[in-house]
Amino acid sequence: MAAFHFELVSPEKHLFSGEVESVVAPGADGQFTVLKDHAPVMTTLKAGVVTVSGGEGKVEKLFVRGGFADVNASGFTILAEQAIPLAEIDVAKVDADIRNAREDIADAKSDEARLAASDKLAQLQELRAAIGG
Repeated sequence: MAAFHFELVSPEKHLFSGEVESVVAPGADGQFTVLKDHAPVMTTLKAGVVTVSGGEGKVEKLFVRGGFADVNASGFTILAEQAIPLAEIDVAKVDADIRNAREDIADAKSDEARLAASDKLAQLQELRAAIGG
């Protein structure tokens, strides 16, 4: 399969840069796959897993939360609000954070605080679903 250049960047760090065979990303309108010579497109991302496939069956999975995806003649770039390699996620910590977020919703004194806690819980649940188990 033909290779193309892919980069994944978050505010914290540059997570991936290199030649790949395909990338599956969680677009706002659904998952999409990018291969070499994909038509130019720019879209927003929702929370989910980016699956990067390189040569020789090498696959890397990263969880992203929001951001933008840009496919153009020079390759594919994801600018993520947050990105974490799945291998680095501590499942026990995520589970504890979900419990805390549920408590925050129950303890919220205003609609604004309840909405913020609900958003945080939804993001944590997306992360938990991405790592499975």
